[in-house]
Amino acid sequence: MNAPEIIGGIFLLLISIAITLLVLVQEGSRGATNALTGSSSDSYFGKNSGRSREATLGRYTKYASIAFMLITVVVYILEIAVG
Repeated sequence: MNAPEIIGGIFLLLISIAITLLVLVQEGSRGATNALTGSSSDSYFGKNSGRSREATLGRYTKYASIAFMLITVVVYILEIAVG
């Protein structure tokens, strides 16, 4: 392994830990429970869900997943190029 592969591996490890923590911090989906109990999302938080903590965590998870995928492809290409 050369230096870029090691650095890429470290980044992959750090991003995978971040993704795991982000997913664990998020609350589960409660759509089925709300459907059974007749609850609605007409409250302030329901109308502004794009600005809530859950939406922010979801965006960060999405960005971390994209970064993970891109770094994985770059490390693979570096491994092929250096051989």
